[in-house]
Amino acid sequence: MDVMIVPSHQDLAELGASLIAQVLIEKPSAVLGLATGSTPIAIYQHLVRLRQSGDISFKEVTTFNLDEYVGLSPKNAQSYSSFMRRELFDQVDVDLEKTHLPVCSNSQNPRAVGKSYEALIQRCGGIDLQILGIGSNGHIGFNEPGSSLSSRTRIKTLTESTVKDNSRLFKSTEFQPRLAMTMGIRTILDARRVLLFASGEKKARAVHAAVEGPLTASCPASSLQLHERATLVVDEAAARDLEHSAYYRWSNEQNKTVVSKYGFFHELTDW
Repeated sequence: MDVMIVPSHQDLAELGASLIAQVLIEKPSAVLGLATGSTPIAIYQHLVRLRQSGDISFKEVTTFNLDEYVGLSPKNAQSYSSFMRRELFDQVDVDLEKTHLPVCSNSQNPRAVGKSYEALIQRCGGIDLQILGIGSNGHIGFNEPGSSLSSRTRIKTLTESTVKDNSRLFKSTEFQPRLAMTMGIRTILDARRVLLFASGEKKARAVHAAVEGPLTASCPASSLQLHERATLVVDEAAARDLEHSAYYRWSNEQNKTVVSKYGFFHELTDW
């Protein structure tokens, strides 16, 4: 796993948007795995500006979101479907017919929904770039601690800590789901490239566990240690607990020559 440390959340957002834009330039028909949450918002804002300036286009892009709450209508303001329209889709030239989320109503069988979502990803050629955040407990998507490292898209019960972290987004009078559909860890690891973003001191322990701790289901993000082309982009606050931060900084400096010659996603030129 490569680790890139930047000074601030703003720098993280700018770098993140730049890296994603490189994929869209190299492969306009890229299949993107998208994330929700507070960290991606600033990244999406930069992508919107790049689209408005004509530097990138989403016309040929296909997207698959990591997760969605169970039982929330896509029209519900708290759904991730609404989040994606609000923060990205409605502001760029993406074809909404090619945007997908694992929506599961209370009347649907979540097992069938999960299998259908996996099949659709495969029909679209698999995910070229998966974007991730990380929970304070180390979850990626809604793969909470204890999730199988070979899991596929399925229903998951959220931990109390995740519910508490997300409660700020719900009014006291609103229903807050305890269940969600999520891509599995194996699904995430199948992506050709993975970018995980983490910002703030609250994520520092999880970042340390994911990068420098053991590979364990207790920290689902540690599964990225198995991925050949996973990159973690963190700001200084989130990098606080990393023991080998000096090496990560030095390594990034050495890699600049390769990146300047071949591009950050040079491994993916053979699409």
